[in-house]
Amino acid sequence: MKKKIIIAGICIIALCAVIVPKFTKPKQFAQAVALPVMDAEKPETGDIRLTTSVIGKIEPSDVVYIYPKAAGDVTEVNVKAGDIVTKGQVLCNIDTKQVESAKNTMDSAALTLRQAQEELSRQQLLYAGGGLSDQQYSQYQNAVSSAQINYDQAKYNYETQLEYSQITAPMEGLVEICNVENYDNVSQGNLIFVISGQGSRVVSFSTTERIRGYLKEGDTIDVEKDGQTYEGTVYEVSTMADETTGLYKVKASVDADVVLPTGSEVKLYVTSEKAEGVMTIPVDAVYYENGEPYVYTYSDGKVWQKFIEEGIFDSDILEVKSGLSMDDMVVTTWSSELYDGAEVRLKGETTQDDSTGDAAGAPAGGPEGNAPGGPGAPMTGNKAQ
Repeated sequence: MKKKIIIAGICIIALCAVIVPKFTKPKQFAQAVALPVMDAEKPETGDIRLTTSVIGKIEPSDVVYIYPKAAGDVTEVNVKAGDIVTKGQVLCNIDTKQVESAKNTMDSAALTLRQAQEELSRQQLLYAGGGLSDQQYSQYQNAVSSAQINYDQAKYNYETQLEYSQITAPMEGLVEICNVENYDNVSQGNLIFVISGQGSRVVSFSTTERIRGYLKEGDTIDVEKDGQTYEGTVYEVSTMADETTGLYKVKASVDADVVLPTGSEVKLYVTSEKAEGVMTIPVDAVYYENGEPYVYTYSDGKVWQKFIEEGIFDSDILEVKSGLSMDDMVVTTWSSELYDGAEVRLKGETTQDDSTGDAAGAPAGGPEGNAPGGPGAPMTGNKAQ
C-alpha cells in the first residue's frame, strides 16, 4: 500500500512538471508584451483662424442720389424703378416756372444786341467820312459790347433753367428708386431718383474694435445668402467708430457676376481671432487637470505629463505658447492607461519581446497582440473636448 502511494505521488509530481510550465510561461509572455500602443508626433508650425458671423447689407459700388436743382411741377416721368438707363437719358421734366421767363429775357437781350450792332454799322459809315468824333464812335462800340455781355448772361441763365427742368441720368445704371410722378410738385430738398452703377456690389457691415484689429485691406471673407456662399474682399476699414453704436464700418467688394439685390441682408464670416506661425498640436492630445492643460510626451519607452500654456484653438489644432519644444513627441492616442511615467510602446515600434513573442507564437489578446487590460494606473484629468 505504501508503495502504491509513493508511486502515485511520483506520477502526480511528473504530471505537474509537464502541465505547470504550459500555464505559467504564456502568462509571463503576456505580461511582457501587454504595453499600451500609442501614436505620437512632434508639434508643427501653423496658423489658426477663428471666425464669427455678422450681418451686412448689400450696396452698389457706385450710386448717385438725384435731387431737383429748382422747384417746380413735374410734367413728365420717363422711367420707373428697375429700369436700366444710359448716361444723359432724360428721367423727367419739371416746369420750373422760370424757363419761360429766362427765355423771354434772353430773347430781349438778343434783340437789344442786334439793334446795337445795326446802329454801330450805320455810325461806322459816318465815322469813316469824318462826320463822327472818336468819342461818339466809341460810345456805339461800348453799347454793342454791353449788349453782348447782357445777352451772354441771359443765354447762360436760360440754358441753366432749361437744364434744371430736365433731370438726366449722370451715369449708366439701374434705377433703384423713383420717388416722383406726373404733376408732383418738387423742391430742391426732395430725393427723386437713386441710380446704381452696373459694376460690382459691395457689402457693408459694422464690427467691434477687437475684430476690426484682425481685418485689413485685401482680406477675404465669406458672404452667405440664401444658402449660397460667395467670396468677398475687404477694401475699406474705418479708423473711426460710429458715435452712436461705437462700431467700425467695414466694406468688402463682391464679384460683379454675383447678382445680389441692393439693400438685402447677408451673413458674413469674418476673422475674430488668429495666430500665425505658431506651435500647434492636435487638440485631441490635450487633457485638463483642475482647469490646467497638459499633454503626455513620449521618451525612452515611457510617457511623461507636461503642463502647457495654451492659446487659441479650433476643431483640429491648438496653439501652444509654452511648455513644449518642437522636438517633443506628443502622444495623440487616448488611453485610460496613461499616467506620468507609464510604460508604453509606440505604434510600429519593434521590441525584443516582440521578436521573442513572434518566435514562440503570440497568445490571444487585444489589438496589436496585447493581452486585455494592462499594467497602467488610472489616468487623472479629463480629455479635451
